[in-house]
Amino acid sequence: MIRVTRMGSGEQLYVNSEHIEWVESTPDTIIVLQSGKRIICVESPADIITRVVEFRRRIVMPAPGET
Repeated sequence: MIRVTRMGSGEQLYVNSEHIEWVESTPDTIIVLQSGKRIICVESPADIITRVVEFRRRIVMPAPGET
């Protein structure tokens, strides 16, 4: 899950990154989910991509000392 900020209300919500189909900038950032739902957020597409990569890295890589 990644945290994003909804445009307008400033509400913070968590999005399942596995359900993101694409991210577009028009100039607002729109996250389009596999369900067709669209979320307009204040973060840039590059920020969204960075958050998804960091989230997946935390899942795949074991914590220090774990093997």
